[in-house]
Amino acid sequence: MLRRILIAGAIALLLPTASPSFALDKPKGEVILRVTGNVGTPNDGKVAAFDLDMLEALKGRKASMETPWTKGKTEFQGPLIRAILAAAGADGKVLKVKALNDYSSDVPIADAKDLDTILAVRMNSKLMSVRDKGPLFMIYPFDTNPELYNEKYFSRSVWQGMEVEVVN
Repeated sequence: MLRRILIAGAIALLLPTASPSFALDKPKGEVILRVTGNVGTPNDGKVAAFDLDMLEALKGRKASMETPWTKGKTEFQGPLIRAILAAAGADGKVLKVKALNDYSSDVPIADAKDLDTILAVRMNSKLMSVRDKGPLFMIYPFDTNPELYNEKYFSRSVWQGMEVEVVN
């Protein structure tokens, strides 16, 4: 009987439990993305700030595709937006994706949750400079979902990205 109790206790220690809230590490390098609005795990006041290393550590995607903004097939690589939102503890209905030049686009959060949409940090394996649509470029999975290749999704594909505001 004692053996069963000890085994049950050991198993209970190994089983996953509800995930407690975790603290998002502070960026060590230059901040290239700020997630604002409905953020549950901020690391800079009410903001979740990310440097390149933090973004590249998140679950991401590398894909080769044609886009209206590049010539021929181009490879993009970056974290899935849903991974960024999870790390920031962010949730809402709309993502306001903002660019360095004050352009912004309202994106339904479903585009991040249901599609393999990324914030690309690399194009053809190279970090994207501001001149090359960087530092961040919101890329839809045009390679796997050809029905997304239209003006509706083109207008949501923000380049020179720097902030995502999560709103209800």
